[in-house]
Amino acid sequence: MKKFTRIMMTLTVLLTTFTTFLVAPRHTAHASDEVSVWAWDPKFNIKALEIAQELYQKDHPDFKLNIVENAQDDIVQKLNTALSSGVTDGLPQIVLIEDYRAKSFLAAYPDSFFPLSDFFKAEDFAPYKVAATSIGDTHYAVPFDTGVTGLYVRKDLLEQSGHKVEELQNITWDQLQKIGQDIYDKTGTKLLSVDFKDLGLVRAMINASGSWYTTEDGKAPNLKDNEALKEAFRTLKSMNDAGLLNVHNDWSQMLQAFNKGTVATVPQGNWITPSVTAEASQSGQWVVVPWPRQNVSGSVNASNLGGSSFYVLNVKGKEAAADFLGKTFGSSEEFYRRIMKEVGALGTYQPLLKTDAYDQAVPYFGNQKIYKDFAEWSTKIPAVNYGEHTYAMESIVVDAFNQYLNGADLDQVLTEAQQQAENQIQ
Repeated sequence: MKKFTRIMMTLTVLLTTFTTFLVAPRHTAHASDEVSVWAWDPKFNIKALEIAQELYQKDHPDFKLNIVENAQDDIVQKLNTALSSGVTDGLPQIVLIEDYRAKSFLAAYPDSFFPLSDFFKAEDFAPYKVAATSIGDTHYAVPFDTGVTGLYVRKDLLEQSGHKVEELQNITWDQLQKIGQDIYDKTGTKLLSVDFKDLGLVRAMINASGSWYTTEDGKAPNLKDNEALKEAFRTLKSMNDAGLLNVHNDWSQMLQAFNKGTVATVPQGNWITPSVTAEASQSGQWVVVPWPRQNVSGSVNASNLGGSSFYVLNVKGKEAAADFLGKTFGSSEEFYRRIMKEVGALGTYQPLLKTDAYDQAVPYFGNQKIYKDFAEWSTKIPAVNYGEHTYAMESIVVDAFNQYLNGADLDQVLTEAQQQAENQIQ
């Protein structure tokens, strides 16, 4: 009888152990997981990751984020090399990808990315940002920073030319050029600075009109009959012919153009703010007004330039990575308050608009609440499909623009650009 009792006790213990094994989770974000991430820019993206890790560790003390700094181009190259070969050893769980490049990765390597739809509420983010990071109803990234644009303006130069800030509210590029002509005539200051080898300004112009280099499906080239693109070309050539443009060749020259007073405005994404405020002597002289719209049907006074999001690769540890992103970048009001205060970064997390988070005056901009303005403008940005070939198309568009700038016929250069794009990407 005793022997029988011992056997039954042993069986009971074994059954209990086996049952526990069956119901125990195979992976939990509460475990002592180390998640790796590739990102660029230590003062912006990486700083935001460090803040997110600090907040996440409050409830997950054993969690560790291994942040590996890589230049954006290096990340692109490493991902393409690894994913095309199918060798994922050494890849991180999380990778930062620029929104313009995202669709090319998702199309080329559809099984290499872990869907994140269940880890955050897509409706909490700006529609244009969600569209850039999703395929159909499946969301492959937790949206991060917005590239919402604004027109930074030297208020003192504007007033010296006989104009007021109120005249720059919700205007067109043509209206801006007329004011810019007055500024140049009366102060000798050019309107804005541009690099003719990098047409980010053109991208932002046409984005405000809901247009892109490709058709709405993001696949076929859309250059020849693209009215927004034609308008952007005409605008820049007109400004250049009038002597209103300062031409720069690199980032440092662009910064010098506005820090040293060569230009009166800076049409850029909000991420340029720290570079503007770096010139302490100009404090109180700058304001930010809405993005100029085009003379194109449906164009609005809001656009985007740049921005990136966090993706999870389909590798071991993906669930822990997704949980981390979802509970920080995907839903934490405290996180977005802190990155705005400590980094000057703006996300597209819309619930924050219902709080006082952005309701702070910025002394450098004459106590304007610029973060509140940017956040509100971000909700009005048209969603466009960047497609898979933004930078390949950009190269063709840059060449076409410079031909037009040097006197070629606009319709002809865009017709030729259309043919070249069709031959190259289809």
